[in-house]
Amino acid sequence: MKTSVKKVVLAYSGGLDTSIIIPWLIENYHCEVIAMAADLGQGEELNGLEEKALKTGASKLYIEDLKQAFVEQFIFPTMKAGAIYERKYLLGTSVARPLIAKRQVEIAEKEGADALAHGCTGKGNDQVRFELTYKAFNPKLKVIAPWREWTIRSREDAIQYARARKVPITVSEHKIHSHDQNIWHLSSEGGELEDPWNEPLSDTFGITVSQQAAPDKITTIELEFINGVPIALNGKKMTSVDLVMKLNEIGGANGIGRVDLVENRLVGMKSRGVYETPGGTILYQAHRELEHLVLDADTLHYKDSIAPKYAELVYNGLWFTPLREALDAFVESTQRNVTGIVRLNLYKGNIIVAGRKSPYSLYREDYATFGQDDVYDQKDAKGFINLYGLPLKVRSMLKINGSHDHKYAEPDYNEFKRD
Repeated sequence: MKTSVKKVVLAYSGGLDTSIIIPWLIENYHCEVIAMAADLGQGEELNGLEEKALKTGASKLYIEDLKQAFVEQFIFPTMKAGAIYERKYLLGTSVARPLIAKRQVEIAEKEGADALAHGCTGKGNDQVRFELTYKAFNPKLKVIAPWREWTIRSREDAIQYARARKVPITVSEHKIHSHDQNIWHLSSEGGELEDPWNEPLSDTFGITVSQQAAPDKITTIELEFINGVPIALNGKKMTSVDLVMKLNEIGGANGIGRVDLVENRLVGMKSRGVYETPGGTILYQAHRELEHLVLDADTLHYKDSIAPKYAELVYNGLWFTPLREALDAFVESTQRNVTGIVRLNLYKGNIIVAGRKSPYSLYREDYATFGQDDVYDQKDAKGFINLYGLPLKVRSMLKINGSHDHKYAEPDYNEFKRD
């Protein structure tokens, strides 16, 4: 017996899964379906979306332009934290879900809906990201997750379901990749990628060229940051959205930002995905180089220690939590002096740092030089080493003067004596 539902707001992308969910909800819940699509910079995917949603049974479609909020309130904080999941993934899909879900709740409340729906599978991470956000903002709304209810068990089944109901789709049994695209990245799963031994096919990639196809000359760029936020490219001030888009264009043309990752999903299994994040890869490296210049050792090292935790929170759908907010407060305090310019050379998938400068630089050539200076007396190093190594010295002396049981025992020189 289905729960009684009158009106549902569906997180809608127009892809295979959400396209068939509209008629499925109507058939199984006999409810009104309002579709909501978030414009996060996926471009042409939004073309014809309203006609498609209405044709398949939705009463209305909201297309919400969330690009600026996405970049400034979600992407940049994640970048400033240095958050990278499992050493590779720049969280392009993960960080988008809380924003989409939050707006979905707001529309549901505006429309007087009593339920929310999403197209996430029961094996993936996105179901958690959406539903934790629902709980954070309105736990009274019912949640419908068709992939956990219907008898469809594969993308092939979903394609047949769509064809039987004349739902227009762009995938086929022969082109079976699942993609997620926004202004930050393009992800690809499925098809040949389900075997981690298979190399991705060339048509898997959509926004980056291969290293072989990249130009045979270096592309040099300069990025300017204020308080950890990128504000200009090559001396030209740009909006956050325009800057990310331009870096995607430049990075993609130079074969930058491809990642092939077998990752640990939150639900307990491993999955294999291919991610393209050209502009994001450039921004992460430039930001990091500036931090090396302006942050003291203790702050930099401690910040590095919390970055994996921040990434884990984002990946696991825990964006709207006190811990993420607390980590953000710490990160923001570290960004006060992350102001300056970084020069990068881009070449065939590589990012080579060519220079960096900041009015808050802690690097001083006159301090670091091996020559004479008035700040550092090299003779002081002897006392520093003696004090710094005192625990090692005491431990060693206790062993030598006590049991003579020492890990680094005196070698037997007899074997070196001449006959």
